Amino acid sequence: MAEFFHPSRDDITLTGVLGALGDQTRLAIVRRLALAEQGLNCSRAAAFPDVPKSTLSNHFRMLREAGVVRMVKRGVENINTVRREDLDARFPGLLDSILAAATAAEGPIPLAERADGAA
Repeated sequence: MAEFFHPSRDDITLTGVLGALGDQTRLAIVRRLALAEQGLNCSRAAAFPDVPKSTLSNHFRMLREAGVVRMVKRGVENINTVRREDLDARFPGLLDSILAAATAAEGPIPLAERADGAA
């Protein structure tokens, strides 16, 4: 089974993280993942029925290679989690600032779309 590439903590760059989160779709994915305690498969994390799977795969690859998410194979699913600890160690407060700014600009993720199932 092929392993996914994840940069080491020291290899995560500010320009890489900002570039990955500078896309509306990728930012929405990370916002959903940030709400999930156990990680989410790609379908639940993305929840964009009108976006082709090949495009979503590219978005997840870019997030993974930038060091924003970690993806692990669990059975037939790829489970994604935000690399919060690594990001906070490299760039303290950056992820929280970006997520807060996204929420302020776009509002909270509607309950029906939340990954944590909160009602």
